[in-house]
Amino acid sequence: MAFRSKEMYKNIVRKVGGEEMLGPGVKESLMQCLPKSKVVMGRAKRGLYAGRHIQFGNQISEKGGNKSRRTWKPNVQEKRLFSYIFDRHIRVKVTTHALRCIDKAGGIDEYLLKTPYQKMDTEMGLYWKVKVQKMYEELGEMEVGFFSPEEEAKIEQGFKDLKLAEREARREARRKSYERSARTDVKTVTEEEAEKADEGVSRAILREQMVANS
Repeated sequence: MAFRSKEMYKNIVRKVGGEEMLGPGVKESLMQCLPKSKVVMGRAKRGLYAGRHIQFGNQISEKGGNKSRRTWKPNVQEKRLFSYIFDRHIRVKVTTHALRCIDKAGGIDEYLLKTPYQKMDTEMGLYWKVKVQKMYEELGEMEVGFFSPEEEAKIEQGFKDLKLAEREARREARRKSYERSARTDVKTVTEEEAEKADEGVSRAILREQMVANS
């Protein structure tokens, strides 16, 4: 095994949580499909590029036909893709070609499961593929239990009661906030009336003093 393949395998096993977390057939298929001598650019290791990498070529001038070296980089976007098996969004850098492949497959989970290992030439793609396969194996070993119609009706009624209780709690909190705001408005009105009355009394006293002095 080449040095790069060994490093990729170590990184994938460390991210998954150890060799014991790999399924029975996952380790053998992973060892067979690791790249031997293929070189992948650095940032492609941190995303899903679906075989799209930097390309090199010549830029030819129109008049003289002079050639100058140039590069073509893939169109990379940072997206939040929802995974149904993990029940959360996965933030990953993907190319537009990888996005079309994901849409065609039906989602990020289906794309990772259907894409063979030899086309997953990046560490992140191999890591998520192994993780999804391991999760599917665990779900396949779980026992599925079904509820009777009476129990389903009870669960549905419990959800309805919970929604009604939440709605009533919101209504009660709104009513209390309205009462509190009305009380503050009444207090401000009474304070303004008292200030106006004090001003009227002081003016009357001043008027009486002026009349007495005259």
